[in-house]
Amino acid sequence: MYIGGTVISSVEFHGNMSLVIFMSKCPLTCRYCHNVELLEDNTEWSLEKVKSEIDSSADFLDAVVISGGEPLVQTDDVIEILKYVRQIGLKTKLDTSGIYPAKIKELLDLNLLDFVSLDVKTTFSDYRKITGSDVGMKVKESMELINDSPDVRLEARTTYVPTLHTKEDMLNLIKEVKADIYTIQQFRNKNVLDPALEKIPVPNPHDLRKLAEELKPYFDGQIKVKSAEFGEQIV
Repeated sequence: MYIGGTVISSVEFHGNMSLVIFMSKCPLTCRYCHNVELLEDNTEWSLEKVKSEIDSSADFLDAVVISGGEPLVQTDDVIEILKYVRQIGLKTKLDTSGIYPAKIKELLDLNLLDFVSLDVKTTFSDYRKITGSDVGMKVKESMELINDSPDVRLEARTTYVPTLHTKEDMLNLIKEVKADIYTIQQFRNKNVLDPALEKIPVPNPHDLRKLAEELKPYFDGQIKVKSAEFGEQIV
């Protein structure tokens, strides 16, 4: 399997100390992607190496997060990792673009997920301008599948890029989203796929909070803002 690395985090799965495993590869070309190095990374890990990495930290872990890239490019490997995590009694979280609803259904049917963070890039009809692909309806299907799984919590999250998203876009988007949590993530202009975006200023976290407050009346759930300055804030 292809893995770009791991990190211990207290913020990737709120309230849980987690080992985050970054699976390489992704078929999308999101202009603001900041994990560019993972797109074509060919670093190979064995399942035994992954298990060893989990075991070495298991005594102070609550969960394992599978992130990327797009983890479900390597679905069979993700399943084997999550089965092991379940076996040793830790919680599980998947970060995904949601472009593979059938694969998400497979994980749900196997009862391998406790939490999913779903990247909702923009309104489902406008995906091409952000990702280069018309995959919005697949993401919507994934969202609906997860919402139909009562034991799995869902966070939908959008990276707000000032030149790619207007306030009107965000208002239209929030009306399409159904999740337990909606998070607006601060765009970072370093190491992005589209070099032109390196000239775009990083959004002010206070402006992001103001935007979240304007969206809040349209969303039946918890809204958060995630920024480098203040971490994760509930609005």
